[in-house]
Amino acid sequence: MRMPMLLCLPSLLALAAAPLDETQRGLLGKGYRFNRAGWTYLHVEGPARARGFQHGYLMVAEIQEGIRRTRAQWEHRSALPWSWYVAQGDALLTAKVDAENLAEIDGIAEGMAAAGAASSRAELVAYNARHELFFYWWPQELKKLKDHVPVRVPESCSAFIATGSWTADGGVVLGHNTMMGYEAGMPNVILDLVPDRGQRILMQGQAGWIHSGTDFWITSAGLVGAETTLSGFEGFDPAGLPEFSRMRRASQDAASIDDWCRIMRTGNNGGYANAWLLGDIHSGEIARLELGLKEVGFERTRDGFFTGSNVPEDRRLLRFETSVKETDLRSTDVARKVRWKQLMAKHKGRIDIGLAQRFEADHFDAYAGRMRIGAWGLCAHPELDREAPLATWEVPFDPSGTVDGKVVDRRMAQAMSFSARWGAACGRPFDAVAFLARHPQFEWMTGLLSDRPSQPWSTFRAGDRK
Repeated sequence: MRMPMLLCLPSLLALAAAPLDETQRGLLGKGYRFNRAGWTYLHVEGPARARGFQHGYLMVAEIQEGIRRTRAQWEHRSALPWSWYVAQGDALLTAKVDAENLAEIDGIAEGMAAAGAASSRAELVAYNARHELFFYWWPQELKKLKDHVPVRVPESCSAFIATGSWTADGGVVLGHNTMMGYEAGMPNVILDLVPDRGQRILMQGQAGWIHSGTDFWITSAGLVGAETTLSGFEGFDPAGLPEFSRMRRASQDAASIDDWCRIMRTGNNGGYANAWLLGDIHSGEIARLELGLKEVGFERTRDGFFTGSNVPEDRRLLRFETSVKETDLRSTDVARKVRWKQLMAKHKGRIDIGLAQRFEADHFDAYAGRMRIGAWGLCAHPELDREAPLATWEVPFDPSGTVDGKVVDRRMAQAMSFSARWGAACGRPFDAVAFLARHPQFEWMTGLLSDRPSQPWSTFRAGDRK
């Protein structure tokens, strides 16, 4: 491990924005954005450089804010400078990113510069790789400096996918919500991506990311997908390909579930180890790919369901690559797994968009055995809970939890659309100032936490204009 050194990087340096020249106006082309119900809808179209330029130019302020928050998280948690993190990420990952994805990242930097803000390829690669660097690579590096490093991959997301006799119309229904620290960059972008080759993608993401990261997406090939992280996972192969680059390639290039899984498994580095829930709306088939580092679980069916609560279902992956105790209800992932089983059994044959929205907003606490707003629900609110769940959020009142909800069924996916809610899936608002006044132990997050008022469910379609 190279020791930290301070480099002079251009992150967040203000430049003077000049009028766009003819080439730049051509690159901006068909890109546009608008805001709705807490989300920013971004449409980018064309070759990689043009897509990136549109993204960087139209979302410059949001990208700067995302980098600022990611930098603050890194420097607080690691006590190392952002410049060192960027240099490490660049050395480890940039050469392994495919040419098209790199061209899009370069386009983002070019668009930001045209809008008067500076970043770099290296910084944007490290920013896109936040998950795998923060939670998979860094723990291994930290072990070289500390004798004991507890492995903590944060639990992220509650999701299900169902088909056949389990749904109201026999087609695929998918639901997902994202769990994360409230101080992190906000994944409140609906990206409508029209590449010059491959599949059109409508996905949730974060400003400046070329992948989803949360993950929720639909494609013009009729594929829908989401993920939940694998709790207690430990493993990272620095020789492998970046997860964010593989995810983008799979979503853009795959014409089938098999294609998607093959691309994700090729060059797997263990970074961002997930249970991927996949569906093909044309065949009605669904699948669950549990991608660890050395162990891989895979199931598929045309009549059934799969759920994601961060507990691996594949036994070898569970035993060999995680520390999860799959029967301990004190862990919120186990409690959420139990709740998913209850909901699926109760509503077999009736699952539709309305029920999917209710599932993602559910507050039943399987540990307490009752409805209770707190850390143990499918819609999780650790910020309200004086108990610290086992091996999850670490401390009482952690400002983390569910920040959205998304649902899609066969009919919506055929029209390249899905329904989404920004903020807690249940609609409960979050007041950052009031929270910090009650919990000054988190004062380092001042200026990072943002209010999230209650927002309605809203439907987004590929090609939306407002």
